[in-house]
Amino acid sequence: MNADDPHGPDAARSDAEELLAGSPAWDLSPSRHLHHKEVLMRQIDRDTISDTRKPTARPRRRLLRPAMALPVAAALTGVLVVTASGGDHTSAPRRSSAAEPAKAHVASVTLDRIAAAAMSRDVKPVRDDQFVYVASLGRENKGALGGPVRLGALGKHEVWTAQGSGPTTRTGWIRDTGKDAAMPGELGPIVTTSPVRAGLDHPTYKWLATLPTDPEALRTLLYAQTKPWGDLSQDETVFRNIGELLRSTIMPPATASALYKVVEGIPGVTVVPDAVDAAGRHGIGITRKDPSSATRDEWIFNKKTLAYLGSRSYMTADKGTGGPADTLYGIDAVMVSGVVDSPGEVTADTEG
Repeated sequence: MNADDPHGPDAARSDAEELLAGSPAWDLSPSRHLHHKEVLMRQIDRDTISDTRKPTARPRRRLLRPAMALPVAAALTGVLVVTASGGDHTSAPRRSSAAEPAKAHVASVTLDRIAAAAMSRDVKPVRDDQFVYVASLGRENKGALGGPVRLGALGKHEVWTAQGSGPTTRTGWIRDTGKDAAMPGELGPIVTTSPVRAGLDHPTYKWLATLPTDPEALRTLLYAQTKPWGDLSQDETVFRNIGELLRSTIMPPATASALYKVVEGIPGVTVVPDAVDAAGRHGIGITRKDPSSATRDEWIFNKKTLAYLGSRSYMTADKGTGGPADTLYGIDAVMVSGVVDSPGEVTADTEG
């Protein structure tokens, strides 16, 4: 993809092993955790798009910032929004290409396989009094906004997502470990500024189990309840929201399978034959480049089991990056996910 991909598998695994074995610490300050997913990505999108057309008159949507820290990997607050009216959900026009039908076919076949694998998994339902635990490794852009991308050190990120139906202002807990840790040893609450219930703003296992498992019904629901994110198209917003669910939750098999079927129907989705996550694991990538965005996300799946491994984020335009197009600015790897009874408790259930 580009020369800024993470270091080789051997070195990455060594770093990963050291982090997974180390004591927990707070790696990112609350104001920096959403840096590359919110501030940086949207700023670059806005700068790039403004060169070709006037800025949209519609106010730009911002993610809800909690009092402590709302990790991208733990919630969808402010991303999926229920709207009273349908509005204009038309996708941005795409350029036709002779290669597009072939790429779409490959993506469809691959997503069919991923959906079938998800459906075959044995997942135990999560109780309301339990927590979904997800531990991941990742590297983020530590460069200045508008300057060259500088990937930080590999860090460990742990999230305990509460499963209660709410309303609550504390949706879980977070703990980070890494070379740049700002609050070593801290287990901090994930706090929202206003109470939320289980649902789009706080996806719990029980809520996910209530979603339609028919792909067309689920697609209709997601598109009806998703407001386009900034200048992104409706298709891209749905794609990115599903990506947040993949990296942050444990889902009922039928729900996960249906979500992959929804992705299969999103125009412009393509396959990356070989993609590497933050732990150095090679897999199959699923990505989508939106014409209205200067960035793209890429999901990575195990080539044999087709389990979700992690993701990569790229800047696809050189505007403001100080480097070439298709520059890696974020990468992660889900190492462990499971169900525990209290914050701070961990599980050894390994993903991928």
